[in-house]
Amino acid sequence: MNHDNRQPLMRFLLLFSRQGKLRLQKWFMPMSEREKKKIIRDMTTMVLARQPRTCNFLHWKDLKIIYKRYASLYFCLAVESQENELLALEIIHRYVELLDKYFGNVCELDIIFNFEKAYFILDEFLMGGEIQETSKQIVNRSIEASDMLQETMEEYMSKPAF
Repeated sequence: MNHDNRQPLMRFLLLFSRQGKLRLQKWFMPMSEREKKKIIRDMTTMVLARQPRTCNFLHWKDLKIIYKRYASLYFCLAVESQENELLALEIIHRYVELLDKYFGNVCELDIIFNFEKAYFILDEFLMGGEIQETSKQIVNRSIEASDMLQETMEEYMSKPAF
């Protein structure tokens, strides 16, 4: 599958804490639970063992692992080995920007207590391992529309039915 001028084909995106606690996982390829657990263990072990000033890219099996730490969270993205690391880093950064915009300076607790929103934002941005929407404004509008719909539904459900 050699596309010209295409976005990275991603395999998975993991978010974990400095303590190695998984906070979010997105798999773009079908995998067994056992494979996923092993990958999560490998990624947290490898990334957390790295020195603070080392390069954010590493090779693992036939993939490139790109990671970046924001506060207490590590964002870890796996792409195929021929993909552009800087573009992958940009994807991570864009996702963090979208989370920041929504939560107002996102922190680990935001992800823990609003994980469904973090997944929703991710799904608006990435789909099937490809960038779905490059415009932050469009993604933000979509998130706001979803929130408004949710509020309307909650109001509707809380009204007594006569």
